[in-house]
Amino acid sequence: MSAHRHESPRRRDTAALIIAAGLVVAGGVMLWDSARLADLGGYSGIGPASVPRVVGFGLLGLAVWTAIEALRGDFPERPPQNAAPVLWIVAGLALQLMLLHTTGFSIATGILFGFTARAFGKRNLAMTIPVGIVFAFVVWVVFSQLLMLHLPAGPLEHLAFPRG
Repeated sequence: MSAHRHESPRRRDTAALIIAAGLVVAGGVMLWDSARLADLGGYSGIGPASVPRVVGFGLLGLAVWTAIEALRGDFPERPPQNAAPVLWIVAGLALQLMLLHTTGFSIATGILFGFTARAFGKRNLAMTIPVGIVFAFVVWVVFSQLLMLHLPAGPLEHLAFPRG
């Protein structure tokens, strides 16, 4: 006599279907953009539009595969997601973008560093933000003063390197 295990039927995976839709959009954009490129393949038949077409069709293939697996419910169960770390990083990025031209690279990026450290478990922003500002200032000095590349300067940068 065989024992039948009664497993609950798997449900379709909505998150995977959303991912499949995103893959369709990305693949469609790649194909649309490659259609606008001149195909100067010459004798070899390979030109600037060839690789984007291959990638576009590859993304569409992955979208179909993902959708089939999602409808079958074949994806493994995912653990519950913790949104707080992601929100800390997104908030840090938003603050960096808003403050970059007013406070300069070092302070804005130091805030991003502190918020990202908070997302990874460091709770003391009073310590991580100044550490991030120091690291970002060193990066600013290397890029701005040694490599002569332009990064936004703020009060800290102007204090250390006054315009002359």
